[in-house]
Amino acid sequence: MGLIDRSKAQVRVLDSAEAIVTAWPVVRELRPHLDAQALIAAWQVQREEGFQAAGLFIDEECVGFAGYRIQTMLAHGRFLYVDDLVVSESRRGQGAGDVLMDWLLAAAKTAGCASLQLDSGTHRHGAHAFYFRCGMTISSYHFRIPLSE
Repeated sequence: MGLIDRSKAQVRVLDSAEAIVTAWPVVRELRPHLDAQALIAAWQVQREEGFQAAGLFIDEECVGFAGYRIQTMLAHGRFLYVDDLVVSESRRGQGAGDVLMDWLLAAAKTAGCASLQLDSGTHRHGAHAFYFRCGMTISSYHFRIPLSE
């Protein structure tokens, strides 16, 4: 397959349980520990904390998903934080990720953000290559201590 036709690609805000579930086939590629009902339940909790979601649709099929939130921190000012960013494996390398990233950057600028930020698992080398290609840099380490098993 070649590059996607951007004129047929549409990013839509996913603002209902019915809309979120349309993204389930692609979300499960990034979050295999969830099922569709767990995704909806998590979305319902997270949206109360400012979480927003968008799907990339081509011919009514959701082929990409972005979960994000606008935050303000002393260290960064106002920024858009990407919780989840995934493109269906069958669409990777065709420009779908670029469409989603462009949409996220535009959303960040519209919201008056100083930057777009995300964390990425150390094992996700393909994603890292994409982020570098988008002009992102590694700006910090992310540390954690699990509080339960």
